[in-house]
Amino acid sequence: MRENLFKDALLNPSMFPVTWELVPGRGARETAQEKTLTYAKQAAESGKICALTLTDNPGGTPAMSADFMGGEIVKLGIEPLVHFTCKDKNRNQIESQLYALDRAGLRNLLIMSGDYPVSGYQGRPAPVFDLDPIHTLQLISEMNKGLEYPGVKGIVRQKPSDFFPGAVVSPFKATEAEQVAQYFKLKKKIAAGAQFVITQLGYDARKFHEVLLFMKQNDFKIPLVGNIYILPYGAAKMMNRNELPGSVVTDKLLTELEQERNNPDKGEEARILRAARMYAIMKGIGYSGVHIGGHNIKYEQVEKIISQGEVLASQWTDLVRYFDYPIQDGFYYFERDQKTGLNLEKPTQTKSRPLDAKIEFSYGLSRLSHKLMLEPGKKLYGLMKGIYRKVEGSKMENTFHRLEHLIKVVLFDCKDCGDCALIDVAYLCPMSQCPKNQRNGACGGSFKGWCEVYPGKKQCIYVRAYARLKKHGEEAQLEKDIVPPCNWDLYQTSSWINYYLGKDHTSKRQSNRLSEK
Repeated sequence: MRENLFKDALLNPSMFPVTWELVPGRGARETAQEKTLTYAKQAAESGKICALTLTDNPGGTPAMSADFMGGEIVKLGIEPLVHFTCKDKNRNQIESQLYALDRAGLRNLLIMSGDYPVSGYQGRPAPVFDLDPIHTLQLISEMNKGLEYPGVKGIVRQKPSDFFPGAVVSPFKATEAEQVAQYFKLKKKIAAGAQFVITQLGYDARKFHEVLLFMKQNDFKIPLVGNIYILPYGAAKMMNRNELPGSVVTDKLLTELEQERNNPDKGEEARILRAARMYAIMKGIGYSGVHIGGHNIKYEQVEKIISQGEVLASQWTDLVRYFDYPIQDGFYYFERDQKTGLNLEKPTQTKSRPLDAKIEFSYGLSRLSHKLMLEPGKKLYGLMKGIYRKVEGSKMENTFHRLEHLIKVVLFDCKDCGDCALIDVAYLCPMSQCPKNQRNGACGGSFKGWCEVYPGKKQCIYVRAYARLKKHGEEAQLEKDIVPPCNWDLYQTSSWINYYLGKDHTSKRQSNRLSEK
């Protein structure tokens, strides 16, 4: 098996590796694919690019498979870093795809939820978010050890794979609930097996510093890679309007870019200099490397950013002032350091901060019902368990199930999945109220608390869940347990029967905790 040069460089503290993002584009033999391979060849020959990242249907539109392009690129002598998204495929297809990547020797994967699909051939495709990034990282971790599963003659253990999986985090969130939810989910991603982290896209130096401090304070000793996007005015306008979810460009930055368009080169040198300054800052504050992207970027521009960035690295502290683009009234996880313009190693006090979402009366009823009937050891818990033991398999089971489903449709818009995650998300259903069915935390696409898919109409359910739990001092509940994917064996069965009779993930988790005691 050949060396993994990307992994070796990223884990070497004396190196500062650079990855370059290529977008294969739509079609099989179009110009976009030929450009991708031409740029890959230039990068391979230069030796200055450590890996080439390949996007997976960016913006939710179909494009050439990142897996296939990765196979083409590895033949050129440079490591691909494949964007592996969890959309468009169920868990069987994800497992199958991982086997193909392993077979092809494509080991570097960046695991993401993926952009919500947009209208394509004859309309919008059905979104498939069967596994989230945390579940996928768990699967990859099991494959790296040798995946085990029951066979005809007993347990089958596969040969270990050699994946080097990474995860994404966004420090560029406006509200407390959004930002803390991102960091809660990052903890779960690392616990699930992420071996490196890449930031989302933004231009606020404090936010870049913030995630570095967060990882340091939590003793996460894995590489952190900073995202540098060479920002033209057109893309900036889209990001400013939140048309590229997760990417943040403030009004102040957009105004500067508009002025730069009047330069003789239409702002190209200013864009390159901005990216080089970001490179220098990230190297100076302690990032492990950088990821460079941008629309229609040529290799010569990437090389220029690297060379200018290296020259500027020694004066990085003087460059922080160029990246003062806070979101208006935005939340910071750490307090500001007035001397450096970055952050103190002192978390912001959040107890007295106002909640980011309204708490409905129904949540109080849900908490009361939970305490009375769903907590082991309570009097009604034993009674309910006894009732449902008698109901299961009887003529009454269908009636009880219909009554349960009716109540939960009215209160929670229940989809009758049978493996209920209401308890995990402060009595907000991730299967019906989150378009991406995220059971372990928010995706990176929310903006000012609004859901990526319904901006201005629906708040992200994790913003609402955080507010509900914070009111009772329980917000840390969102970081504690990794919630498994929905078990579709239980689909359209009574979740109350499944809970009381030990079939769903919640009852199994409770049973495991009791056995550990």
